[in-house]
Amino acid sequence: MLTLEGVEIALGDFRLSADTDFPAGGVTALMGASGSGKSTLLSAIAGFLAPERGRIRIDGTDVTGMAPGERPLSILFQDQNLFPHLDLARNVGLGLRPDLRLDAGERARRDAVLDRVGLAGMGARLPRDLSGGQQSRAALARALLRRRPWLLLDEAFSALGPALRGEMLDLLAATARDDGLSVLMVTHDPQDARRIADLIALVADGALTAPAPTAATFADPPPALRAYLGK
Repeated sequence: MLTLEGVEIALGDFRLSADTDFPAGGVTALMGASGSGKSTLLSAIAGFLAPERGRIRIDGTDVTGMAPGERPLSILFQDQNLFPHLDLARNVGLGLRPDLRLDAGERARRDAVLDRVGLAGMGARLPRDLSGGQQSRAALARALLRRRPWLLLDEAFSALGPALRGEMLDLLAATARDDGLSVLMVTHDPQDARRIADLIALVADGALTAPAPTAATFADPPPALRAYLGK
C-alpha cells in the first residue's frame, strides 16, 4: 500500500494536500486538469520534491526522507530518459547495474526482458534508431529490470499515437498483472483510464481524492471530474 499521510506540498503560491491510501496491485489512474498538481504529486512520491509536511509510506515503510533511488519504486517520464550515446542493451542494462558490468546471469535477465517487451535482437541499436514506441518499450524494460514493487508513470506514453499508446497501455496492464506490480499512472485521457485502470484518483482544487473504482467513477462522475470531462 502507498500511504500519503497528511501530505502538504507547497510550490510558491501553489498548494496541494493529500491524505489517502493507494492499494497495492493493479493500476490506478491519477487524473485532473492541467496544472492541478498530478506531476507534482508524483514527484513527491518519487522523492524529487520534499513535502512541506506529512509522511509518505510504501508498504508500511516511511520513505519521506529517502533519496529517490532508495525508494521501492521506478518512474517513467514522457521523454523516456534514454541515453543517446548508449545502445539499447546498455540503456536497459542500467536497470540492473549503473556501472553496466553485467555478469552472464544479468545479461540473460536483460535479454529476457527485451524479448518480453518485443525488442529481441535490437540491443545494438541507438535510441535515435528506435521508433517512439520502441523507445517506450525500452524504458519500460529498464524499469522492469529494477524489480521495484511500485511503478509510477508521468504521462509516459502521451507522445505516442492512439494505436501505439493503446499497445503500450495493454503491455503495461499485462505486465502489472503478471508481475504483481502496483502502478500509479498520470493521464489526461479518460480513454486511457477506462482501458486499463482499476481505480481513479482525482486531483482538483488543491486536493487529492481517494481512489475509486473506474467504472463507477465514470458512470457517476464527482463534480470536479464532470467539469474536467465537460459533462
